[in-house]
Parts: sequence; structure tokens; C-alpha cells
Amino acid sequence: MENKTIFGPIHSRRFGNSLGIDLSSAIKQCNFDCLYCELSPSATVDHQVIVTDVQTIINDLKFALREHKNIDVITLTANGEPTLYPYLDELIDEIQKIKEDKEILILTNSATLIDQKVFHTLLKLDQVKLSLDAVTLEVFKKIDRPHIGIDIEMLTCKVLEFSQKFTGKLYIEVLFVYGLNDTVDEVKAINEVLKKLSHVERIDIGTIDRPPAYPVQGICYGELFELSKLFDPSLPIHIASRTHAESCQSPYSDEEILNTLDKRPLTYEDIELLFDKESQKRLKNLLENENIVINKVGNLEFLILSKNVERKRRKS
Repeated sequence: MENKTIFGPIHSRRFGNSLGIDLSSAIKQCNFDCLYCELSPSATVDHQVIVTDVQTIINDLKFALREHKNIDVITLTANGEPTLYPYLDELIDEIQKIKEDKEILILTNSATLIDQKVFHTLLKLDQVKLSLDAVTLEVFKKIDRPHIGIDIEMLTCKVLEFSQKFTGKLYIEVLFVYGLNDTVDEVKAINEVLKKLSHVERIDIGTIDRPPAYPVQGICYGELFELSKLFDPSLPIHIASRTHAESCQSPYSDEEILNTLDKRPLTYEDIELLFDKESQKRLKNLLENENIVINKVGNLEFLILSKNVERKRRKS
């Protein structure tokens, strides 16, 4: 059966209606063998062995765009790492010609930013999501299982450099695995790197919500929320994993609500999981009295203290 290069549309809370392009539709081809990957375990590679030609992808995309009109983003992804696709630069140029008002997004593990050609190619995109699960060598090797020669210090330096030069919407994703990168020390180390970013639209923190390649476990929503507090308050942290979230509702006074939102802006879904019914009523009153306002970031709405709006603007 012919391998499909296009999939979707898929509605994403974070990115809107997405039409996906699989740049490795035949087999998994990746420079990481992450413990949490939903694909089967496989040996890492530094280049694609089976390559789909650009024209095939463009023809498939043209057909899909005719069939599906209500698309927000065209998402470059893969059974593996999409930036290993050898004709990525040419492909992006061709997509630009037919995308009209849609934006191009890539989901990458960040490792190939070390390659200057890939680095400059990604600067052409409208949206880039970079993964950064660990920043210390020991944890990086355990969780992401990178191809030989990938250096975590160089990788993080390139992430920071990319944040300086990229003019589109930049997202960072950190996926937590129980007992590996969910320690206070590792989170603080990740936080120190993220604080140096020149520009970032949103930082998504999540955990395993699909069957993983290896026998590892995710963490619960409450633990994610506690980890979110370890990040600098100026960082736009968003808790992304709710598929199997357990409600951990607690009572919050007005002061506790304001203090919580001062440290970490929350979405309405966060509120439903964290605040009991009475606390949700208190929050509604604070919102009506304009102590709290709604701040839209991309496709998501966050509740934020009104006094912090100007502070956030100055930082952005």
C-alpha cells in the first residue's frame, strides 16, 4: 500500500486546525530513540535512508488543501525527526508558493539546529516548536537516547541562538517522564536555560499520554502543576497534558487565587482541575471586578493578574 505523506486535518488546542505532512512516511527515521516515543524502538540515524521526493509531497498537499479549506497550519512532522529530510529547504520554498494564508509549523527535537543549513532553513518558517526535555548530559542521554555525536551543551546554545534570530512564533516543549527529568535539580537546570531565551511564544510542559516505546511512566497533572511553580514567573508556561488528568480540586481564597495566578497564569481547563466550585465562583468575581484579565497567547486563553499585563508586555 502506498504510504501517505499527508494526514489530518487534526484539531489542536495549541495550534488550531492542522494538516500534517509526514516527511518519513515509510519507516521511523530519527536521531533520537526517546523512551516515551509512541513509535516502536529503533536504532538512531543521522540521515534519511528512504526519502520521499518534493514533488510527491507538494502534489499530495495541493490535493489535501483543495479538500480541506478550514486549515490554520501546515505541520511538518515525521515518523521520527522531520529536519533529517534532505530536501527540507526546497520543500519549504515550494509550500510557501501554495500555502496562501496558512502558516507553516515544524515539530522538531532541536538536535539538528547544530547544522547551520537546517538552522537557517527553519528561520523561514512561521512557527517552530522545539523540544527540550533535559539540559544535563546524564538525563539527556537517559531520556532522549540521542545519536552519537549530539552534544547537549551545543544543542542548548543553538536553541538560545535560534530564539534570538527567529522572527516567527517560537514554542518550546518539555515532556516529563517519571523518575528521569522530573527532579527539582533538572527542572531548575532547564529553567536556567529557558530564562535566557530572547523570545518565546509559549513553553508547553507535558507528560506521557500515549503508550510509550519503553516501560516508562508519566506523571499526574498535580505533579505537573507543582513542577510549573519551579519555573521563573516571567516564563509563559502552559501545562499541555490533560488527556488522563486527574482532578485535584482544592479550596482557594481570593488571596490564594491572586497569588497563584501571579506566579503562574492558568487556562480555564487548569482552573477546573485545580479549583473547587466555590473557588471558581471567587475567580469569576475577581474577573468581573477586573482584578484578573484574559490574556490570549496563540490559540489559548490564560487568566492573568491585571497588574501583570504591563509587566508581560515589557518582557515580550
